[in-house]
Amino acid sequence: MSKRNSQAAKTAARERLRQERERQAKRDKARRQIIVAASVVGVLAAAGGIGYAVVQMNKPSYWEGLKDAKVTAPANTTGDKGTTVVIGKDTAKKTLKIYEDPRCPICAQFEQGVGSTVKKDIDDGKFKIQFIGGTFIDRSDNGEGSKNAMSALGAALNVSPEAFLDYKSALYSAQWHPDEQTDKFKDDSYLIKIADTVPALKNNTKFQDAVKKGTYDAWAMAMSKTFDTNKDGVTGTPSFVMDGKQLKTSNPNQPWTEAEFTKAVDAALKG
Repeated sequence: MSKRNSQAAKTAARERLRQERERQAKRDKARRQIIVAASVVGVLAAAGGIGYAVVQMNKPSYWEGLKDAKVTAPANTTGDKGTTVVIGKDTAKKTLKIYEDPRCPICAQFEQGVGSTVKKDIDDGKFKIQFIGGTFIDRSDNGEGSKNAMSALGAALNVSPEAFLDYKSALYSAQWHPDEQTDKFKDDSYLIKIADTVPALKNNTKFQDAVKKGTYDAWAMAMSKTFDTNKDGVTGTPSFVMDGKQLKTSNPNQPWTEAEFTKAVDAALKG
């Protein structure tokens, strides 16, 4: 019998085989532990990612977060949080409420066609105006332009009522007012560029700083709430109210023209 076939050789072979099986078993166990650990980490990472996503989804936007923030009211305002904006001569006996949204295309159309008449009536003491600004168009496309422009209007109002009216006119002008689907007013630089066409605001660093820093952002949200909770039954813009009654054109499909506006206002002044 050869040495290869000897009992000792067989015993040694079995021992080597046993040792190899133990080493393989240890390698398999280590591999399983790594896979399990990786799976746990993956599950935790996924859970963490989902948790983060849920938190982010439920986190209020910058603007929504300002609803309960402290309000810095512009000069030339009164009332709760400075949301009462009345412009005109003290001798004017009646006040015309004007409801507008900065992004509203019909408001722009009205301003371009009738804005100069409104300004003349205010200067002549025919009536005062009370401005109530809404931002509902932002809600239709998750935009920011109405709110941002409202804040910039607050910065203009802080300069003077005249600057406010002139800036509002510029925002609604054919040159600067964007298409309703284009949220250009969310851009501070665009709002400042428009303001540079208004003498009282041109290169006005105090105005520009207020726009860039969002000084009147919380005021814009407070004004928007005033629009949303109005007691005049106004749901769209532009809308006009005097003595608690909404002014109407002679025909529901008739747009506001200078003649229609003057006719409606004169009737309200007599009422």
